[in-house]
Amino acid sequence: MQTEYLLSPLIDVAREAGAAIMQVYEQMLADKRFQASLKDDGSPVTMADQAAEDLILPVLARVAPEITVISEENASSHSISAPPCFFLVDPLDGTKEFLKGDGKGSFTVNIALIDNGVPVLGVVYAPALDRLFYGNENGAFEVSSAGTRRLQVREIPPDGAVAVASVSHRDQQTDEWLEQQRIEHTVAIGSSLKFCLLAAGEADVYPRFGPTMEWDTGAGDVVLRAAGGYVDLPEGGPFLYGKDEYRNGAFIAGGRYRVK
Repeated sequence: MQTEYLLSPLIDVAREAGAAIMQVYEQMLADKRFQASLKDDGSPVTMADQAAEDLILPVLARVAPEITVISEENASSHSISAPPCFFLVDPLDGTKEFLKGDGKGSFTVNIALIDNGVPVLGVVYAPALDRLFYGNENGAFEVSSAGTRRLQVREIPPDGAVAVASVSHRDQQTDEWLEQQRIEHTVAIGSSLKFCLLAAGEADVYPRFGPTMEWDTGAGDVVLRAAGGYVDLPEGGPFLYGKDEYRNGAFIAGGRYRVK
């Protein structure tokens, strides 16, 4: 599937959404009040989530009106049976990290396109870090103040693989897996940035056993695959999209690292 025609408008709106998120973030920092409401599933939602979604959805409707959009903040879309082709949108991935106000900036805007269960276009923007990643059939790239560079997963370092793990959702099963794999070096970071660090050659493997939704992973998944990496089921086999209620099971994402 050719996706190049969608790339520019998706990058532009991801940046616009990121700017809207940072307006809310900076005001919260100034006020020293990080507030959120709770959704029906108990997860937090902020003014920034809604502001970003309000920018993204009209652009998708304009550039690709024929493609269904499944978005985290549009609860009614979660009951739609997955069509062959659809967008996945997480306007603010890493809301818990956003609410910490710790200056680490590990929250992102995620926009992905899925074609027959496979992610084929993804844009991930971390506005607090000004790092924008994208991937499609032409490869994976990062755009920053230093310019644009092509991404490629790295060879495993001589002193051993580095794993990335969730800041807010790391669990015992992840720790046991890391011990089994004899991985001693880990980096803790939130949001879809975990996929992007693998794609950028800054880490090697990301095991995930706790719950995620497809809009959490779709965009970063594309970037990683386009950089030469993979996202598989722990037992092997492809990690596909369009599952019931768009809920993910466990997965292993990696660059050149292979499970022992």
